[in-house]
Amino acid sequence: MRLLILTQKVDVKDSALGFFHNWIKEFSKKFETLEVICLQKGMSDLPENVFVHSLGKEEGRSRIKYIWRFYRYIWQRRKQYDAVFVHMNQEYVLLGGLFWRLWGKKVIFWYNHTRGGILTKIAMFLSSLVCHTSPFAFTAGTKKSVKMPAGIDTKIFKQNLEIQRNSHKILYVGRIAPAKKVHVLIDAVEILNKEGIDFTLNIYGEALPKDQDYLKKLKETSFDIRDKKVFFHGAVPNIETPKIFNSHLIAVNLTAKGNYDKSVLEAAVCGAIPLVSSEAFKDILPEELFFKEDDSQDLAEKIKMVINMEDGEREKLRLILRKNVEENESLGKLAHIFFSLYS
Repeated sequence: MRLLILTQKVDVKDSALGFFHNWIKEFSKKFETLEVICLQKGMSDLPENVFVHSLGKEEGRSRIKYIWRFYRYIWQRRKQYDAVFVHMNQEYVLLGGLFWRLWGKKVIFWYNHTRGGILTKIAMFLSSLVCHTSPFAFTAGTKKSVKMPAGIDTKIFKQNLEIQRNSHKILYVGRIAPAKKVHVLIDAVEILNKEGIDFTLNIYGEALPKDQDYLKKLKETSFDIRDKKVFFHGAVPNIETPKIFNSHLIAVNLTAKGNYDKSVLEAAVCGAIPLVSSEAFKDILPEELFFKEDDSQDLAEKIKMVINMEDGEREKLRLILRKNVEENESLGKLAHIFFSLYS
């Protein structure tokens, strides 16, 4: 079986999408060849049976050029692939879906957003199957829907006992934007500071140009303890996050109900205890690790709970979390199930 993959970016150093580089590597073990079309190409180190074609965003923005190259690639390479996998970007299905149907190519569309619209529904109609990880995904609950593992590379994301874990370090990893609700975490640590709780909060992530005012406001809000207890580090490549997770006690994720942020699982398998508000994690995280959405006081209480845990209790919890991720959410399991969908 030869597969065509369409994705936004192939770049092992990307902070948000770097994980997909390892997905491609793992899929290459299952398929004879992989043709990969991406909007933007950065640094990669892929096997010989993987061929990457960029639409050219790294050369400058031109929608006409992107579309022209897209059609050129799917036409010129049509005899080099038997089936299609579209990761997250419904535009690729909308542009190519009818052609792939005419050519007899099975199309699997991965879409995990909780929001969608008429264009998403059209993309679902044009696809053979639609994959998701969150039970709250827009694409969940249809005859075509397949719930999949999150695809955590447990060869890279794992507990490293050589890294000293600080028992008072709190971590946030992700994009800085109002939708990510980082302000709720800032308010929570302000509460901890007033109560005299010993902690350090490290924030890794960048804000898009439209969210720069939000980042500025976060820094202003935390001015009294910034550079003493709260530190903003900017974005880091996904491949560098395992050592960061391994050095922190707690990893906080504040996305809204339904979101299934894979960084939560990456943190958990590295031994950083995750605190979340999204109910999408109900099947994999114990109840005590959930805080009320948008509730800084409740988040502060959950942080104190983890800080005050006995060492043995924390290790038992880490073991449960690591086992859950390794057995249910690993990249190896994802690749196995994914390949079977094309048979």
